Amino acid sequence: MEELRQRFYRHFAVEATRLQELIAQLQDIAPVAGERQDAVEHILAGVSRLHQEVADVKDLLPPYELRNYSLGAKAVGDLLEAERAKFEPRRRFQFRARSSMAPADPKTDARRNIPVSGSFGSLNAIATPQPESSKTASTPTEPAAKNYNEEISRASGVRKPSFTEARDIELSGHTKTHIILPASASRATSFGRLTNLDGCLIDMSIPTGKTGAAFASLAINDVKGSLIVAGNVDGSVHITGVQNSKLVLVARQVRIHDCENVDLYLHCSSHPIIENCKGMRFAPAPPCYLSDKQDEASNQWDQVDDFKWLKTEHSPNWSILPEEERIEDGRWKDTLHGAPGEGVEDILKKMGVEPKA
Repeated sequence: MEELRQRFYRHFAVEATRLQELIAQLQDIAPVAGERQDAVEHILAGVSRLHQEVADVKDLLPPYELRNYSLGAKAVGDLLEAERAKFEPRRRFQFRARSSMAPADPKTDARRNIPVSGSFGSLNAIATPQPESSKTASTPTEPAAKNYNEEISRASGVRKPSFTEARDIELSGHTKTHIILPASASRATSFGRLTNLDGCLIDMSIPTGKTGAAFASLAINDVKGSLIVAGNVDGSVHITGVQNSKLVLVARQVRIHDCENVDLYLHCSSHPIIENCKGMRFAPAPPCYLSDKQDEASNQWDQVDDFKWLKTEHSPNWSILPEEERIEDGRWKDTLHGAPGEGVEDILKKMGVEPKA
């Protein structure tokens, strides 16, 4: 029972931190083409899931801890609503209580409500995004953002979108597409989002590598039969609905939902968390994608917590990828870029990615 409490404590802290990081980034997302609204909906789903997870453990934790977790989840939701109020138009003819006009209470950090005991340790090591009081509530009119996904779909061969006119990187709705982000994309790494990809080969290691800028956070959703080198992420990564794929990732926190048959080459400075997954296999990230500050000693790639497996036995939903089945370090960069005449399917097959029907 004590182990369960510690695991849920760590999980809640990671998720609350991730959502607060995303909330802090909302005002930096362009309010065009529904980008900001998509981000808001993603956070709302996360808040809803946080409430549900608290409800799921109601029979396993003491009432006072459950109350504090519920207050923590509510604080995240309140923080989101306060941030939305800064950039969404104020409704007319709506009476508001005087208290709602008061400045936000700094104690709304959700993690202040997490039950802390000596066995749990401290959350001081987790960075808390601070609101920038100098930013005004109004948002100036911005020109229409360039649609890089449309540009990618029109091109042929290896696509290398510059993302020089974007604040964040979103790759969405591609099939059998080879994408390599160039160094110029390092200007747009405040947030990354990969969605609805099938049979794709994507390399984001150049703009987020040693000479670039790491993503602040990253979301990967609905990916099938693909190979993705996600690059470096300073904050949290949220992976949902990935199937029959291989991923390479360097991050501080990783949360994985509803994934199946995925090989994850990972460098992570905290315990990876999985939920509703099966067939997950983990291996250390290839050294060629690590920076000088990332060493093997700090890598917790094999310390996986499965929050849907509460038994003392090892979870059947994840395993260590056998060394003889791992992709050799020297093959990564050369093979990913492809040889003359090679298509995406050829490269994926070389790398052991064969989508299932």
